[in-house]
Amino acid sequence: MIRRIAVPLVCVLAVSGLSGCHGGAHTFAVKAVAAGVPSLAPFFDEKQGLGHDTQARSLPVRGTLQQGDTPGLYGGTKKPTVCDVARLKRFLTDPANHQKAVAWSSVLDITTDGIPAYLDRLTPVLLRHDTLVQNHDYRKGKATPYNSLLQAGIAILVDEQGEPAAKCSCGNPLRPFKGDADRISVKFADGNKKWGGYQASSVVTVRPAAQKMDRLALVDIGDPDRGIERPVGTTGKRDTVFDTRQRHAVPNLAGTTFAEARQRLVSSGLAVGYGGSAAPSDDARVIASDPPAGTELRFGEYVLLSVSGGTSGGATSTPPAPTTSGPTLSPPTSTAPPSTSTSEPPPSSSPPPSSPASKPPPSSSSPSSGSPTTGSPALVTDSPSTSAPVTSSAPVTSAPVTSSAAVTATVTTTTPTTTTTTET
Repeated sequence: MIRRIAVPLVCVLAVSGLSGCHGGAHTFAVKAVAAGVPSLAPFFDEKQGLGHDTQARSLPVRGTLQQGDTPGLYGGTKKPTVCDVARLKRFLTDPANHQKAVAWSSVLDITTDGIPAYLDRLTPVLLRHDTLVQNHDYRKGKATPYNSLLQAGIAILVDEQGEPAAKCSCGNPLRPFKGDADRISVKFADGNKKWGGYQASSVVTVRPAAQKMDRLALVDIGDPDRGIERPVGTTGKRDTVFDTRQRHAVPNLAGTTFAEARQRLVSSGLAVGYGGSAAPSDDARVIASDPPAGTELRFGEYVLLSVSGGTSGGATSTPPAPTTSGPTLSPPTSTAPPSTSTSEPPPSSSPPPSSPASKPPPSSSSPSSGSPTTGSPALVTDSPSTSAPVTSSAPVTSAPVTSSAAVTATVTTTTPTTTTTTET
């Protein structure tokens, strides 16, 4: 009798688990797109060489929602252009492809006449993180949207605020992922096998930077000690390089708002991150940072902020405990930051600040120069908190995403979760 009761009970639990472990919350179906695997219904024939992906291992992140100017978000390469923008422009402006042009432009909310000028403002980059987007196939004369996870190493075009706009190899238009990155179910099919290093907890959704940028600071995928500064709307011919190993001191951010702290850190080449899919509100006050002010970090390394107050809740977070290890893209150097040591490759090769207000100098070692920092970047991690996740009804916009409760985080695990504690 016990056996007969137990089996149905297990079945009920298994079925209920399909809705996730968030009180029956909706799970978002996502199709995996591996680097180098052609689309089944592309806008552009991928055999024509419109774009070229590369092989790259995805880097862990602190917070699934990242702004387009986050240092370390995108990469580049020394090789010739990874995306033939001129060919895509010729294709979409050819009268023979007018129907595709109508479908393509409608996704991006522009007219067909505006396609050339729009493409001139886009910049080719390589993903350094597995990235969630709303992808689009071309079926029966229309753009068909679907949630997609793009593997690190895929070449895309980004707009002036760092938001993905098109996949280079097939020309498919891209828009922001509109679901909750903490509740995704990824399907690996149609030749897109699960890639090495994939972790559901380390995917990225990109929201627009607060303002348009005039240049992007990329990290060479093949040489993470080499930074590439690329003017927006160019494909590589006007690139300049800088040394990503230069170091910069963490500024004293106590008492500033989260928005002010973020801008100062990004201007210094330090990435802002947090656990989970919701960031603190811009007016939340910073009460502590980890590592503390004065610590010298390599360019693109995370700084975790503890905040309190703000329009989204008002509860106070507790300062996180420092971590002692983190992933990296390059071998540890002898000048590791005082507060960290590395046992895995840190996201040290994160790209330099790309906002107009902070153009990274080629190789200045001055802490106040806003240039990249050297030393192995440490990845701070945090434990689950009580902040509310972004729901499926709230699309990503250029406005900062706010959490519904203040953050509480302790830096103890490697799995990003929802939290209002921020690291940069």
